[in-house]
Amino acid sequence: MTGRISPGALWHQNLRLFLLYCIFIYESPVGLKTAFIYKKSVGHKKLEGDLMKDKEDIREFIRKNYAEVAMKGSGEGCCGGGCSCSSVPLDVTATSFKIGYSKDDLLNVPSEANMGLGCGNPIAIAALKEGETVLDLGCGGGFDCFLARRQVGDSGYVIGVDMTPDMIKLARKNAEQSGYANVEFRLGEIEHLPAADASVDVIISNCVINLSLDKEQVFKEAFRVLKSGGRLSTSDVVATAPIPQNIKQDLALIAGCIGGAEYIEDIKTMLQSAGFKDIKMTPKYNSKEIVKSWAPDKHIEDFVASYIIEAVKE
Repeated sequence: MTGRISPGALWHQNLRLFLLYCIFIYESPVGLKTAFIYKKSVGHKKLEGDLMKDKEDIREFIRKNYAEVAMKGSGEGCCGGGCSCSSVPLDVTATSFKIGYSKDDLLNVPSEANMGLGCGNPIAIAALKEGETVLDLGCGGGFDCFLARRQVGDSGYVIGVDMTPDMIKLARKNAEQSGYANVEFRLGEIEHLPAADASVDVIISNCVINLSLDKEQVFKEAFRVLKSGGRLSTSDVVATAPIPQNIKQDLALIAGCIGGAEYIEDIKTMLQSAGFKDIKMTPKYNSKEIVKSWAPDKHIEDFVASYIIEAVKE
């Protein structure tokens, strides 16, 4: 049996729906994007323009941040470089061991390629095979690319992409000095990959996707360039609880791989929407130790974590 809704009840129902919509717009990147699709209103146009300007400002801050890291080399602290916001100079070797690399890894790549950036070791989970083509999203100085080239062999190929010209310059210098012929570095954004459709067997990335202001687009691009049966094997920082607004709006913490972290379930939804299957998301056993060292006084380990993220394009 159904009855008519009274005007008062209808008013309260509409108010509730409106408030839920506002929360959706405020909390969700998808909602935020949707809010700016309607362009007939002058006010909406202005807000859209402001949003785009803010995104460009953030992207430029991140680019300059990592340009400084490339020019200064390893051992530099942040908030002026890498996934750290500690004023204590970085012990690159100790940091590399902590996030999952071995002594053998460090000895078999150019030393200038390792700047202590990252939150895990994607090479350890990628199960690379000889002859495969590998694409590294946000390659930095080429560290993971150089490790990957050893596993795919001379018949394989490794492509590194980075949006920072100074990082690409450093990576190319490291490759040339080491005489590596099966690796190349391309300047570009991970939201618009400079790679052909279905041209890559494996995509790796180490603590870079969290820096993107359009993660949905990153996963769509990853899916586009992967061959059928291709694999996504990344290490990244994700949100496990709501991130305080003061941290989400802090440019240094965004560039430090914290402020831009996306909620773990939203990442899974984005991967599914892009078309990926067999999605696995696993927290690193020492995640709290890793992220706490980046900003010891901010308790960031309470709401972000280092995760291994895997998926397959069928």
